[in-house]
Amino acid sequence: MRQAAALKLVPAARPHPLDGKPVLESAPLRRGHKRSSLSRFEDSTWDLSPAVFRENARVCHVTAHFDGIEDASVVRTLREFLYARLNFDMPGHRGRLPPGSIRQLFNRTRRFLEFVAARRGTCHLPNVDQATLDAYRNHLTADPQRRSIQVAHLLGVVVDLHHYRGHMPSGGLELLPWKGRSAHIVAGSKQTSGENKTPRLPEQVIAPLLKWSLKYITIFSADILAARAELETLEQNQKRLVAEDRRLSPAARRQRQRERLIAYLDQLRAKDRGVPIWTTAHNGIVRTDPITRATTPPVNALLIHMHVGIDAQAEPAHHVMFRKATKPLMLEAITALGTEDGGMDTPIAVDPDTGKPWRARFDAKSLLLEERMLQAACYIVCAYLTGMRDCEVQAMRTGCLDVERSEDGIIDRYQVRSTVYKRRDVRGQAEKWVTIEPVAKAITVLERLTEHIRRRRGGDTLWRVLNDGQSSKDHVSAEIVRQLNTFRDHLNAQFGTPEAPVVPPGPDGKPWRITTRQFRRTVAWHIANRPFGTVAGMIQYKHSGIAAYEGYAGSSCSGFRNEVERERALGQLDDVLTYFESHRAGEVLMGPAAARISGELQQAADKLDALPGHIADGPRVRVMLAHVAKTLFVGVLSDCFFDPATALCLNGKADHSRPAMAQCRPDRCPNSCITSRHRPLWAKAIADGEELLRTKRLSPLQREAIEADIDRYRHVIWRSKTGI
Repeated sequence: MRQAAALKLVPAARPHPLDGKPVLESAPLRRGHKRSSLSRFEDSTWDLSPAVFRENARVCHVTAHFDGIEDASVVRTLREFLYARLNFDMPGHRGRLPPGSIRQLFNRTRRFLEFVAARRGTCHLPNVDQATLDAYRNHLTADPQRRSIQVAHLLGVVVDLHHYRGHMPSGGLELLPWKGRSAHIVAGSKQTSGENKTPRLPEQVIAPLLKWSLKYITIFSADILAARAELETLEQNQKRLVAEDRRLSPAARRQRQRERLIAYLDQLRAKDRGVPIWTTAHNGIVRTDPITRATTPPVNALLIHMHVGIDAQAEPAHHVMFRKATKPLMLEAITALGTEDGGMDTPIAVDPDTGKPWRARFDAKSLLLEERMLQAACYIVCAYLTGMRDCEVQAMRTGCLDVERSEDGIIDRYQVRSTVYKRRDVRGQAEKWVTIEPVAKAITVLERLTEHIRRRRGGDTLWRVLNDGQSSKDHVSAEIVRQLNTFRDHLNAQFGTPEAPVVPPGPDGKPWRITTRQFRRTVAWHIANRPFGTVAGMIQYKHSGIAAYEGYAGSSCSGFRNEVERERALGQLDDVLTYFESHRAGEVLMGPAAARISGELQQAADKLDALPGHIADGPRVRVMLAHVAKTLFVGVLSDCFFDPATALCLNGKADHSRPAMAQCRPDRCPNSCITSRHRPLWAKAIADGEELLRTKRLSPLQREAIEADIDRYRHVIWRSKTGI
C-alpha cells in the first residue's frame, strides 16, 4: 500500500483554453497559404507572414518568439493579449491589430508584464493595483532619453490590457488605469492632431540631395550598369575556364593558368594600364609600393583571377600572389607597369561640372557601393518627386511605370502604379500617382539595377538587397534609412571637402539625419509654398503652382492633396510672419496691394507696441494676422493676397478658390504685393525681354508688345527703389 501511494501520479497540467487555435482566425491570407497551416496559440514562435501582404516586411517584424521568456506567467498573459488584439475589434477603442505590427506590440507588452512579475512575484493582472501602475509610469519617465510620446505609447498597452480583459482567459487588468485618463495625459505628452511633427528637409539639404541624385541617375548610372554587366561577364568567363581546366591534369592546369596570366599582363602593357589594386583597403590588409614606398590597398587578385580563370577559394594554392610560378610575374609587372585603382575596363564618364572623370575605375567592392548609392538616389527621386509614402514606394514592381503621349503627341504623361496601405485593408489598395520624367528615369534605372538580383532570387519587386552573396534578406525595407544617410556621407566624402560639404550639417552642427517621412512632408511644403523656389527650378515645376500641384500631388487618393493643403496653411502663417518682421525692419512694400497689406501689418505692430512688456513672438503675430495669411500665395514676380472679388487672373474662370498665378498681372492686380525678394526677378524679366528684341524675326506688333512690357517692368523697379 505504501509503495502504491508512492507511485501515485501527479495530475497533468490542464491545457490552455486557446491551445490548438490558429493565431489568425479570420485575417486575409496571401495566395498559397492555408489557415490549417498557420501558427497555433501554443507554438513557441508565431509566424504571421502569411497574413502580411507587404513583401518588403522584415521577418523579425512579423514574428513573435516566446521561448526566450523565462517566466511562464508572462508568456501566458502575453500570448492571450496578442491573440485578443489580432482577432477581436474593440468598438470605440481599437480595431484588430495588423499582423505586420506584432513585433512592436510584443516588445511593449512584454516590458510591462515582466515589470509586474518582477514587482509582484508573478504576472496575474487581475490582482494588479494602481500603485503598481504608477510605479511603472515612474520607471518609464525616469529615463531621460525616453521622450514623453514614447512613454505614452508604452502606457497605451496598460490601458489596452484593461479593455481586452474579457477576451483573456487568465484575465486582464480589472481596475481602470488612472481612472480613465488617456495614456498621453498620464505620460505628459500632448496629443494633438495639428502640425505634422516630422521635420522638413531644409532647402540647403534637399537641394544638393536632389541635384546629386539626378546626376547619379542621368550620368553616373550608365557607368554603374555597364560595370555590373562587365563583372557578370567576367564571372561567367571565370566559371567557364575553371570548368575547362578541371578536365586537365594538375600540371597542365597550372601551365594554362600561367599562360593566361602572361597574356593578361601583356594586354595591360599594350593598353598602358597598371596592375589593378583595390580602390580601398579592406580587412586591414595593405601593401607597400616597391617604387614609391607608399602604403596602398592590396593587389586586386579577385579581378585578375576572373581574367585568368582561377578559383582561389577552392584552390588557395593557385593564388597569383602566393604561387611560386606566378608571384615573380606579378612583382615584375608591378615594377614595370605600376598600379591602377580598381582595374575594371568600364570607362568612367566625365562629370560636366568638373570636366574630370567622376570616380576611379571600378572594382567589385566599389561597384557594389556605387550600386547602393544609385539605389539611394533612385529612392530620393521617387519618394520626393511623387509624395508617396515609404511603404508605397517600396511596393513598386517591375512594369509599374505607365507612359502615355498627349493627343498632340508632344508631351509624355507619366503614372506610377503601386499600393496604398495606410488606412486600407491589410491587403492594400492598388493606386496610381501622376509624376514627371525624372521619376520615370529613376524607375527605368532601378529596374536595370535590380535585374541581376531578380533573375537569381526571383520576384518582381524593385527595392531589393543588392549584396546578393552576403544577405538572407530580399528587400531593403527599413535598411533604406541607413542607406540614405550613407549616401549623404558618401557625397560629402567623394565630392565635397570638410570645409565645404556637399550636404551641409543641421543647425546643431551634426549631419542632418535623413528619414523616409521627411520627403513627403518637404515636397508638400514646396508645392504649397515655394512652387518657384530653388528646388522647384531644379525639377521644372512649369512656372505654375497649379501645374506643380497636379504633377506632383498626383491624382492618387493616398491623402497627399490634404497634406499639401495643410502645409500651405502652415507656410502662409510662416510667410506672413516674415512680412511682419520685414515691415518692422523698415521695408517698403510695392504693388497695388501694398497700402492694404502695410496697413494690416502696422495695425498688428501697434497692438503689440501698446502692450508693455510683451514680446512680438511668432505665435502671437500669427494669431493677429491669420486672416491675412489665409489669402497669401507666394509667386515669382509678386505675392498674391488673394481676394476673388478683385482678382484680375480669374477673368472667365469657374474656380474662385485660389488665384491662377500663371495669369497674374502683378503690376496691375489689386491683390499683388511686391517685395525686395522679387526685384531680381523683375530685372531678369527685363533682360529676357531685351534679349528677345535682338531677334530679327519679330513682327512690329510683337516688338511693340515686348517694349511695352519692358517699360512696365522698369517702372516697377524704379518705384521699388525710390519708394514713390
